[in-house]
Amino acid sequence: MAEDATPANMDNAYVSAMSHFYRGEVNRIMGWRARLDNTTNWAITTTSTIFTVAFSIRDVPHIIFLFNLGIVSIMLWIEARRYRFYDAFRARVRMLEAHFLVPMVMQKTNLLQGDWRKLLSEDLLIPSFKISAFEAVGRRLKRNYVFIFVIILIAWITKIFLHAKEPIVSWASFYQALGMGPAIPSWLIACLFFGTFAFVIGVSTWFAVYSSGEFSDFAPRKRWNI
Repeated sequence: MAEDATPANMDNAYVSAMSHFYRGEVNRIMGWRARLDNTTNWAITTTSTIFTVAFSIRDVPHIIFLFNLGIVSIMLWIEARRYRFYDAFRARVRMLEAHFLVPMVMQKTNLLQGDWRKLLSEDLLIPSFKISAFEAVGRRLKRNYVFIFVIILIAWITKIFLHAKEPIVSWASFYQALGMGPAIPSWLIACLFFGTFAFVIGVSTWFAVYSSGEFSDFAPRKRWNI
């Protein structure tokens, strides 16, 4: 039989305080969510500018796309750092939704209670990140940056074919076109190019397949727990 939704530990003052706390945490994560969009916009704007310069001026070397990769990588790291803060505060919101709002909506105060009050109090006293820096990078890479990196790599290849000093008719000629004289040999550019491609595709695929959570592309989803 369902219990009363407002026992002694859920009087009006308590419910009102928790409601204001929930509203405040939602506003906080929305602020951090907007900051995530800012870094993505910076990465896209920078990439668009470099594309315009690279393809409108023939004499611009294709190595400019390596500079592009560096800038986007910095944006990815900044966004991953912001995402860790967003995820930490989002965990509080999800804890309130699963262990406070759900029992209120279901009219069952014994539903999903557990130690969520203790955990929430400890997190307010000593806030901590809920995911590692690498997982944050992987999540943002999978969601947004994999597309930016792939487009940059495709544009890099296109620039090499369009503006190569000698016609590219074989793998050997393509390999030679990668180099920028004795200062930047072809093998170094090839390692950076294919290493970046392998890292981006590998990390994105791993997190898409093996990283489970409430929202997932291919991995099994799981309910929020304490």
